Formats: sequence, structure tokens, C-alpha cells
Amino acid sequence: MDNIIYTLLLILFLSLKASSSVSSRDRQWGGVRRILSSGDNNNNDNNNNGDLVTNLPGQPPVDFQHHAGYVTVNETNGRTLFYWFYEAMTKPEDKPLVLWLNGGPGCSSVGYGATQEIGPFLVDTDGRGLKFNNFSWNKEANMLFLESPVGVGFSYSNTTSEYAQLGDDFTANDAYTFLHNWFLKFPSYRTRTFYIAGESYAGKYVPELAELIHDRNKDPSLHINLKGILLGNPETSDAEDWSGMVDYAWSHAVISDETYKTIKASCDFNSSDPWSNNDCTQGVDETLKQYNEIDIYSLYTSVCFASTARSNDQSMQMVMSRSSKMMPRIMGGYDPCLDDYAKTFYNRPDVQKALHVSDGYNLKNWSICNENIFKGWAQSKPSVIPIYKKLISAGLRIWVYSGDTDGRVPVLSTRYSLSILGLPITKRWRPWYHEKEVSGWYQEYEGLTFATFRGAGHAVPCFKRSNSLAFFSSFLLGKSPPSTK
Repeated sequence: MDNIIYTLLLILFLSLKASSSVSSRDRQWGGVRRILSSGDNNNNDNNNNGDLVTNLPGQPPVDFQHHAGYVTVNETNGRTLFYWFYEAMTKPEDKPLVLWLNGGPGCSSVGYGATQEIGPFLVDTDGRGLKFNNFSWNKEANMLFLESPVGVGFSYSNTTSEYAQLGDDFTANDAYTFLHNWFLKFPSYRTRTFYIAGESYAGKYVPELAELIHDRNKDPSLHINLKGILLGNPETSDAEDWSGMVDYAWSHAVISDETYKTIKASCDFNSSDPWSNNDCTQGVDETLKQYNEIDIYSLYTSVCFASTARSNDQSMQMVMSRSSKMMPRIMGGYDPCLDDYAKTFYNRPDVQKALHVSDGYNLKNWSICNENIFKGWAQSKPSVIPIYKKLISAGLRIWVYSGDTDGRVPVLSTRYSLSILGLPITKRWRPWYHEKEVSGWYQEYEGLTFATFRGAGHAVPCFKRSNSLAFFSSFLLGKSPPSTK
């Protein structure tokens, strides 16, 4: 009898202990009863546990795992890139992996893509917390955000001389190395269907990385299962991008007829140095001066006046770089308003500790865009159209979309760039619909789909969250955007 009582007491004790440990795990997950994820179920993914994010301040309760941390891309020089990875909300083991890149160059994919546009947690405007994004792209895919190159966000190099070497090729090679090293942490994703997406200056990054993957996939041991790329308001071809910007400014009444005529008469954007012509330089400067009166990234929304000590003039200034070696660039994705509250959030000690970038005491200095990288960019391809041709020949899925109220990389720039390809049309220009409204227009070509988002600015998901998620879903399925109400 005593043995029976002892056994019953032991069973009761063990069950209470198990219950206690489960409730502790529940607290880590913000009250959601989450015990296992695909990562837990897959014994292969056992190298990522140290990057599991369990106590992100202000995080809404969710039923999926996310990981953040560092991946070293060059041990000798101490070059390390920061990533944030969100499992798909449901059935992550069945969904593709998508890498998202923001541009600048020098702007953060975490600050923009992950927590302003398409990630599950959006930074509140006071920088003190997070809110849940009902239209997060991790509803449809496993989403990986990378701060690239070094010097962007939390990514860094211990060899400071490397910051002067940053350019397109440097960035592509490090992103490629990052992917292979990331797969060592998450081996179950190594053979997963893979896509690369991005916007603005990532219009260069994305095809350049895709080309590198395509070329090196000839070695079976390096194979990455890349199926396609998705590009939003992308910088594509310098000459066409500039021509489109000027034509768009004139056609949308931002500049005068006289300024437009001066630019058309004096600017040869195909020249290696269009700015040696003073009339051209003055005309373009006048265009940028007028754009400084409004928001070049979103023509019809209110100008943002930064909430901190910045003056109004400073909060509206575009960052521009001129160089004899390359066409001038205007920073893509730059928004001082986002800078204010994202900077507040990512420089919090408890946030940095939760994301495994610091111990909570020796803090990293995070900013949404690094202007030094932008101004010192050492190498930029004048056009990625030749890469498009190569990727189309390889059979990759290529979709390009444009928010049609963006003046920075306007819809005209993208249309001019894509017209160089001379692709046969397979489905003629027509509207696409979302929630019974015209969401934009699209046209399909042999090897490429182009679409517009009606009423959206430079960073489309900021303006059209629900529409962009529906569009993303169509892209992943390889189906045309909905063309009936």
C-alpha cells in the first residue's frame, strides 16, 4: 500500500513540474501556448537555438518562431552580417524561403522591410513598442531580412578599411557567403524553394545576387534552389532611371516647362559624366529643389516633419552624391521620420539584448541609413539589364512592380528600363484587382511580369499592405494578379 501511495505522489510531483516548465515557456512567448515549431520538430536545425528570439520588448503574442543574430562572412577580417528570420505563420515546412533586401545603398532591411513594410512586427511611431502587421508576408513564406553590406544597421567589420571598399560586387559576394553560412544554422532550408525580393537600390542588389547564385549553382555542392526575383520601384539602368525621373517630374507638374526643356536639350544621361554640362546640372538641381518642397517618395502625402530637434529643412533634404566615376545617386528609401522612431527602438538596451546584438550594456549604434556608406559607395553597375536577360534565359521568374506616386524611382523609369529588353508580350496591359477595386495595371512578357500599384509611393507595402500581400501571393504561386473583380 505504501508503495502505491509513493508512486502516486511521484507521478503527481512530475506532472506539476512539467506543467510549471510549460507555463514558463508560455510566458516567454507572450502568453501564446506555443510548445513546438518546425525548427523544434526538425532535428537538423539544431544550430540556431542561440538565435531564437524569446523576449523581444513589446512584441505582440504570436504562434511562430523568429530568430535574429549574426552570421560571419569573413573570419579573418571579422566581417559579420545581422539577420532577422521569421518562420511562416502556418506550415513553415511547406512554404518557400524569401530573402528581402532594402537598398540605399546603406539602408537597413530590418529598419524598413522588416519593421515598416512586410514583417510581422511594425515599430510604433513613438519607438517604444511593436504592433502586429495583419498583412505580413510571413503569412505566405518564411521571411529572411539581411542588413547588408557591413556598416548597415547592426552589421559590422572589425577591419575598418573595408568600409571604403563597399560597392555592388562586394555586397553581392558577402550576401552569397551569408546565405551558405546561414544554411549551416538552418540546414532544413538549404534545399527549400528560394526567392529574392527587394526595392529601390536593391534593384541592383537582387539581380546581382541572383546572377551569382545562378553562376555558382553549376557546382552541385553550392546549389541554392533559386526560382525567381521580385523587385519594387527598382533602380535598374542609370540613364533610364534619370530620364524617367525628369519626365515624371514634368508630367506631374513638379517642374516647369522651361526646366524640362533645358534638361532635355542639355542632359545626355548615357554619357559617362552628364554633369560636366552646366545647363544639365542646373536643370537637375532645380528638379531636386522642387522635390525638396514635397515628399519625392510619395508625391501626394503630407511632408513629414521630424519629431526630434531637426529643423524642418533638414527633415526634408534628400541625400545626394555626385561622383565623376558614377552617375549621381539619390538615397533610396530615406525617410527621416522613420529614422526617428526606428532609431529609438533599435538603440534600446533590452531590444539589442533580445536580438543578440549586444549584452544590453555595451550597445551598438544603430541607424536606419548610413550616409557615409551612401556617399562613399565605390562601385555601382550602370545597368542590370544584361543580368535580366541572363536570368530570363535561365527560366527564373521575374516580377517587377511600381508604386505609381513615387518620384524617386518612378514608374516611367522602370518602363523605360524594361523596354530595353524588347520582350514579346504574352498578356496585354490590363487592370488587376484587390477587394473589388483596381489595384493597378499589369502586363506579362515572355519571362517577365510588370505591374503597378495605384496610389502607392516608393515603399509600396507601406501604402498598400493588403494589396501587396495579395500580389506577393500571386508571385509565389506563379499566377497572374487577379484580373477580375
